[in-house]
Amino acid sequence: MIVEQDIANVRVGMYVLDITYPKGQFHLTKATWLESESVIEGLRNKGVQRLLIDMSKTKESAIVLAPIIENNAPSFTEQIAKAKLIFDESKNIQKKLFAAAKNGNTLDVKSVSKVTDESIDIIFKNPDALTCVLSIRNKDEYLLEHSVAVSVLITMFAFHMKLDRDIVSQLAIGAFLHDVGKIFVPDSVLNKPGKLTEQEFAIMKSHAAHSITTIKNTPGVSALSLEVAALHHEKLDGKGYPNGIKADGISMYGRMISICDIFDALTSSRCYKTGYSQVKAFSILRALAQDNQLDENLVDSFIQCMGVYPIGALVQLDSDRLAIVESHNVQDPIRPKVKVFYHLKPNHFEMTEYIDLSAMQTEHIVKCVRADDFDLNMEQIIEFLAREG
Repeated sequence: MIVEQDIANVRVGMYVLDITYPKGQFHLTKATWLESESVIEGLRNKGVQRLLIDMSKTKESAIVLAPIIENNAPSFTEQIAKAKLIFDESKNIQKKLFAAAKNGNTLDVKSVSKVTDESIDIIFKNPDALTCVLSIRNKDEYLLEHSVAVSVLITMFAFHMKLDRDIVSQLAIGAFLHDVGKIFVPDSVLNKPGKLTEQEFAIMKSHAAHSITTIKNTPGVSALSLEVAALHHEKLDGKGYPNGIKADGISMYGRMISICDIFDALTSSRCYKTGYSQVKAFSILRALAQDNQLDENLVDSFIQCMGVYPIGALVQLDSDRLAIVESHNVQDPIRPKVKVFYHLKPNHFEMTEYIDLSAMQTEHIVKCVRADDFDLNMEQIIEFLAREG
């Protein structure tokens, strides 16, 4: 495991990869072990404050430091790594759910409850980490990742709405299960690149009824979890499916999952299409609200929850550089705090630079972009940021 450590917490026997702060002032000639206290003291006297440590190569004499490391607040990159593990675990559980549903077996709700609780714990501590992970997606695994992502999104939304933990848990489980009926839709319809025919669309819509039936037959699923799964394709104007329920019949929770479901569908790339940027998706959500399909107040609340530029979003700056949004500025939402990592003329990764755009007059966001626009992928970007500390 590679971790960033304050100079006060490093000890003899640790394996140092790099100096992470101050960035650019000091460089190691090579990665090496800290062989003596005098070496550490020399680094401290030079003004070195943080180091990148490879714990897998740390000598046994320094292992006693593990409790100290665990008690330190994890870096943003470490939190993303943990969130990624939970996201991958969720995908594996989702795969098992689809297999069980297809074979007519009972769904394992305990595993769903466990992994959604882990996601909730992360979101309650730092919602930014899982938001960033949602950007790291595989276009060939949309079916698995979509339900996981919608579960994460509704958890974040519910957290923003200050709902009780028990309610959040039930919403997360319902969202996790909401598309299980898609396993009964043929791949030729599910992954068709062009517009569906009327008959194909009828087959596609059948997934909602299949999901409801499957969830109803699953012991241990609460009424609220079933409710949000059942309502995710209903619209306020009554033109949704499977039951054409109108506004008064759609609960706040049903309205929330519709927003999360559409947002993820819009922003996700699939084998046959590239997803929209988050900002473009927000404009589509607002248009749907004005058309009386979605709840306008809840759409605005969702956008506030995600931020004008969501955590993990990629933005292009007017200096012809790319940056990733790391945190919001509540007082100035259109000028977040970002980490610059890539230059466009010519295209190359560069030493990362942390910028608070609200404190700068010379740097502005030109537009929200996608990694695909520059032949990059989010996993590659996150790995680079992790190496840079």
